[in-house]
Amino acid sequence: VQLQAFGGGLVQAGGSLRLSCAASGRTFSNYTMAWFRQAPGKEREFVVAISRSGRSIDSVKGRFTISRDNAKNTVYLQMNNLKPEDTAVYYCAASSRIAPIPTFRGGFDYWGQGTQVTVSS
Repeated sequence: VQLQAFGGGLVQAGGSLRLSCAASGRTFSNYTMAWFRQAPGKEREFVVAISRSGRSIDSVKGRFTISRDNAKNTVYLQMNNLKPEDTAVYYCAASSRIAPIPTFRGGFDYWGQGTQVTVSS
């Protein structure tokens, strides 16, 4: 499956952004989807994932929300109350694993190209 992430940009602390990731090539609804991020000089880290049925698991409680629209082959990441430490390149990923929902980089088979999110203080 091919993934293309977009929607990043520069935002002030406290602001919001919505990232999108469009999938093509395979049956999107068959995949667990996730967002990871990688800040300069740091490892890529898990942010949030959503199962085929819409159940989500996240590491950023209360501020980030993942959703999916299987009709549009798209997964979204709504980010609210952004902080400077959220600055990173955000990657969407797809996994053929169903359960448990993977939360580690190796659990995902396909990756998008990343979109930069910069939060100014």
